[in-house]
Amino acid sequence: MKIASWNINSVRARLPNLLDWLNEASPDVLLLQEIKCQDKDFPAEEIGDAGYNIATFGQKSYNGVAILAKSPIEDVLHGLPGDEADEQARYIEATVGRIRVASIYLPNGNPVASDKYPYKLAWMRRLARHARALVMQDEIAVLGGDYNVCPEEIDVYDPKGWTEDALFHPKSRAAFRVILNQGYTEAFRALHPGERNCYTFWDYQGGAWQKDNGLRIDHMLLAPLAADRLLGCDIDRKPRGREKASDHTPIWCEIAD
Repeated sequence: MKIASWNINSVRARLPNLLDWLNEASPDVLLLQEIKCQDKDFPAEEIGDAGYNIATFGQKSYNGVAILAKSPIEDVLHGLPGDEADEQARYIEATVGRIRVASIYLPNGNPVASDKYPYKLAWMRRLARHARALVMQDEIAVLGGDYNVCPEEIDVYDPKGWTEDALFHPKSRAAFRVILNQGYTEAFRALHPGERNCYTFWDYQGGAWQKDNGLRIDHMLLAPLAADRLLGCDIDRKPRGREKASDHTPIWCEIAD
């Protein structure tokens, strides 16, 4: 099963690019982030015509996550457990075949001096608890998405310049390791150890794409039973170079099912 993740940065604005990529890459499952629309406004007809079932958790103008799958999507969980007061649409989880998948849009957290950063860290603690629960339930779990965290220095084009940013702050990186330590394998680094210039995000400003000033902030985390089935993982840079592109590009992994 080929499972991909893509922060689409507005599904309606990028719909032609999304449909093209679904046709070209043909993932069995696509996890979307930042769909930026309510569930009723999601382009379900066009994506359904492309051969995909759909589960969404959206909100007006901001955030929003979705799961697209060629097979039925079952037992859908809307929202990350642990804080009933959290109204931001950042997490959706479901079962496709025998695999439990989640689409994650982790908070950005900037500026660090604001209340946005404690929210990010608290959200990551909730995710770590839930990720552990999935392991304890022996789920073949794949948690994919925009984690808004660069785990290592080689995941940032300018590590020194990003040290105090929420995406590369030592506390963010430590919180990411806590999630991994629940028993998860970061699929890309498992198969590409030490490989540089492997980015998933390039800002629209300052010619970042042209200069390859990127960040690797989109990840596929695999629970032990999924990691045992890992066949491949890579980043597809091509969509970022297209007209009206998202500032992110897809990452995918292949799991023997």
